Amino acid sequence: MALNTFQRLRELDFGYQVLAALYLCERMYPNYELFHQVTGFGDPQPLRGALNACWDWSWQGKKVKVNFSRWQEKVDDVTPSEHGHDMLGVYPAMDACTAISIMLQGFIDKNEADLVSVAKVSQAGVAKFLELTEGADMEPEERRQMLREHELAVYEIEVQQALVDFLEAMQASKAPPSQAMVRQLQEMVVTEGITNIGMERDSES
Repeated sequence: MALNTFQRLRELDFGYQVLAALYLCERMYPNYELFHQVTGFGDPQPLRGALNACWDWSWQGKKVKVNFSRWQEKVDDVTPSEHGHDMLGVYPAMDACTAISIMLQGFIDKNEADLVSVAKVSQAGVAKFLELTEGADMEPEERRQMLREHELAVYEIEVQQALVDFLEAMQASKAPPSQAMVRQLQEMVVTEGITNIGMERDSES
């Protein structure tokens, strides 16, 4: 039986799980940026700073000092709540913060489960977005079918599987995480051009 995406992520070495989590957080980050632009709430800089620091750490390791706990505090301080924000965009913004915070916790504890959870947050965020938009007035069974078949939900799984394909190939070649690999992954995010909920991303993000 073929392994699902989460099982395949668990099979990767920790260094490649780090890259997977960063890639998926990077895809979610613009959702927060847009929410901030529309509402004025919060500040994207702690999220951007945390991602930049973690990308550097992902291939340099102990050569760079990253205070993951401090970055986590900064991200948590700018995380919105659904209370007081009566708009759909709050949920993808919350997901971006949650994913980065979970990822940082995984780095603090060297916990692979947290890094795999980032993929779960991204998939669940797509499902929540679809439920609240196209699925809002559907019957439960109709909504479940929509969540299985919708192009955004299918695409999210395809993106995660393609990411794991890439990382499995790197691991098989015995290539350790490197600056070139990080740049390739960052370029892949930008080239994809959309976030996990299908929003077009600013090429500068």
